[in-house]
Amino acid sequence: MEKKIAVIRGDGIGPEIVNEALKVLDVIAEKYGHRFSYVDADMGGCAIDKYGDPLPQHELDKCLGADSVLLGAVGGPKWDSVPGNMRPEKGLLRIRAGMGVYSNNRPAKIWKQLASASPLKPEIVEKGIDFIIVRELIGGVYFGEHKTFEDGGEKVSEDVMRYSESEIERIGRIGFETARKRRKKLCSVEKSNVLDTSRLWKSVMHRLAEEYPDVELSDMLVDNCAMQIVKNPAQFDVIVTENMFGDILSDEASMITGSIGMIPSSSLGAGTNGLYEPIHGSAPDIAGKNIANPIGTVLSAAMMLRYSFDMPKEADDIEEAVGKVLSDGWRTADIMSGGEGLKSAGCSEMGDLICDAIKAMK
Repeated sequence: MEKKIAVIRGDGIGPEIVNEALKVLDVIAEKYGHRFSYVDADMGGCAIDKYGDPLPQHELDKCLGADSVLLGAVGGPKWDSVPGNMRPEKGLLRIRAGMGVYSNNRPAKIWKQLASASPLKPEIVEKGIDFIIVRELIGGVYFGEHKTFEDGGEKVSEDVMRYSESEIERIGRIGFETARKRRKKLCSVEKSNVLDTSRLWKSVMHRLAEEYPDVELSDMLVDNCAMQIVKNPAQFDVIVTENMFGDILSDEASMITGSIGMIPSSSLGAGTNGLYEPIHGSAPDIAGKNIANPIGTVLSAAMMLRYSFDMPKEADDIEEAVGKVLSDGWRTADIMSGGEGLKSAGCSEMGDLICDAIKAMK
């Protein structure tokens, strides 16, 4: 099978971790007789430096013309002084909107080899951490009107949170369908005791629930959910929520699994051209030092194979290889604590170890 992948290396550690994911994809291609071709696209700070724009249309067009997109990370203090509408993160919002990827799926799963690295008590971790946050990605306050103006001699700012029934319904269906493929439990998270958008969200979710009688739907206020994720994460299977709440909760969920460097994500819309990226940032303080953890990006590539390319066996190989390397005691700096006999690996070495593990599989 032949697939074209748009590659956004981005800023900070982005180029390093993406390189390791591409090495893994090349090993998979050779093993299974596929051909992956790569087209580089600039986004974020590097695009600002090159074009004066965090995502020029010609770079977005490269992504739209590919079968899927692999992204490293964007942003950094170098671009803190640029105008708000031109910050590197604006490239992320543009590519999500441009590709129409409205569903961001972030698994929060603790690898048994990293159980001791979780900041939670062992008795909580032992119950299991394995859930997915389905986050609405191109609506809500991040895409509402933002303005600052003078009123009564002082500055006032407004950020508008807006959702329509159709926007809620389409992400709600993703939540229900995802739950159907797992343990058939869906938790809808909102703030309906305060926000009109959340009251609409809740009503749409309950209407949808009538179409999914096999899925157990529960409601939870976002502040309670934030507490429950650290108190009893085993209760969750699939969480579906709006954009800003999902942004915050998914970062919290990543940390209880031991390291944010381990977590992949997929963003999909109506088609199969998805955006795949680790959930961590560009970490400019360690860029170029070959110590970043590439596993989140490698696992994002595995999600690409599974969800965009319909290559489940190939994705399984990558995930199994990551497990094998961790079981052998290899760790990057962010996951070195919490065990004896661990062996240190740099970014490129971790990529090589995963590639070797795939090659060794029968």
